Amino acid sequence: MSTIAANPTSPQSWLTEARAMLALSWPMVLTNVAQTAMTATDVVMMGHLGPRALAAGALGGNLYTAFLIFGIGVMSAVSPMIAIELGRNRHAVRDLRRTVRQGFWAAATMAGPMWLILWQAESILNAMGQDPVLAKAAASYVHTLQWGLLPFFLYLCLRGFVAALQRPRWAFVVVLFAVPFNAFANWCLMFGNLGFPALGLPGSGFATALSSALMFAGLALVVSLDRRFRRYHLLGRFWVPDWQRYRTYWRLGFPIGLTVAFEVVIFNGAAFMMGLIGEASLAAHAIAIQIASLTFMVPLGIGQAGTVRVGRAFGAGSHDAVGRAGAVALTLALGFMALTALLMALAPQWLVAPFLDRSRPGADEVAVLAMAFLSYAAIFQLADGAQVVGSAILRGLGDTRLPMIFAGLGYWGIGLPLSAALGFLTPLAGRGIWIGLAIGLTVVAAMMLGRWFAREKLGLVTTARAATF
Repeated sequence: MSTIAANPTSPQSWLTEARAMLALSWPMVLTNVAQTAMTATDVVMMGHLGPRALAAGALGGNLYTAFLIFGIGVMSAVSPMIAIELGRNRHAVRDLRRTVRQGFWAAATMAGPMWLILWQAESILNAMGQDPVLAKAAASYVHTLQWGLLPFFLYLCLRGFVAALQRPRWAFVVVLFAVPFNAFANWCLMFGNLGFPALGLPGSGFATALSSALMFAGLALVVSLDRRFRRYHLLGRFWVPDWQRYRTYWRLGFPIGLTVAFEVVIFNGAAFMMGLIGEASLAAHAIAIQIASLTFMVPLGIGQAGTVRVGRAFGAGSHDAVGRAGAVALTLALGFMALTALLMALAPQWLVAPFLDRSRPGADEVAVLAMAFLSYAAIFQLADGAQVVGSAILRGLGDTRLPMIFAGLGYWGIGLPLSAALGFLTPLAGRGIWIGLAIGLTVVAAMMLGRWFAREKLGLVTTARAATF
């Protein structure tokens, strides 16, 4: 943790924190962007298979993401647990190793049931009232994509470890290799290049699963060989249980998983509603949400850095440093999202163009709808940045349960019903769905920030400081 200036309110203290936050967050941001670039590559290549393939890929991808995102949230518990421990004792080794190992156990616990459920993708999508032809194609994609879950969760566990040690660049380096590998594998397996079979959508799923395995293998190699990491012996005897820490891990990670899932699943639900409106709306939604997801990666990375900075300050017992870290994270994230909102509002055609081959039948209609949806995405950019950073810095205090309730109320109690009402009961159709999403995000952002700014009054600092991992 950076040395705190003698006067915690001095401009130098804030400048020091800003530098530390930027140094920690930019590799995380780039890692998130690179990971999203992999998904964007998949969507772009699906678009070149045609609007129907793009729509089927959106259905399958959204079903898969509903499970993936919960796992991402659960694996996020590694970072605050390690950060708080390092704040208390910067020489800790054994406790860090145990936390990572139980993260591996949590990953294995989740993957098996998820595989079983996703194997029934076609039946699930048919039960939701989706087009049976699209459901069948979507299931063929999910059946290959799903095998990347476990290696990706294991990669996230190691990524949380290196981030909490404030050395996140290796995770970025690993993903940087995975992005072109994913594109190359898609090119080979989807379109039958270099002698490979032309598998179409299932080929894209295989490519992503292989890329996830590559990311885990790469980061596992790093933590085994790099002198700054190898002293922790993370991969040795990883099968040995630590039941108390395993339970503690889930007490922190389960609410994080639900918080993240509540947000992402509402967007998945929007995709399913778009499928009921029409194929063009669904394809346009897939494009617009991919662009919004890409911009979201920046405040997400800043929030991840905020979790570490707040957690380490909190473990050290410095309330001033906790507040400073949270304020800097919010300022950076909201500044960036204000810029992306302007871009979405003023130049949506530039953002949509790479996703479509306009010579394909129906592509023009999809493009017009996608640009309209982006105008609503521009409206909720600031709210989206505020809610993700607000949740992340509260996580640095070990505060995860009430933020989970905020997310459930805002997204499922307000955003989803409103989206459905405006989408199906008014002439707004797909536009109404996006309006509902924007309102849900704004409500959650307000609740998260309200809790953060009232943290001293609510005793969050005291209660979180007393937590033991």
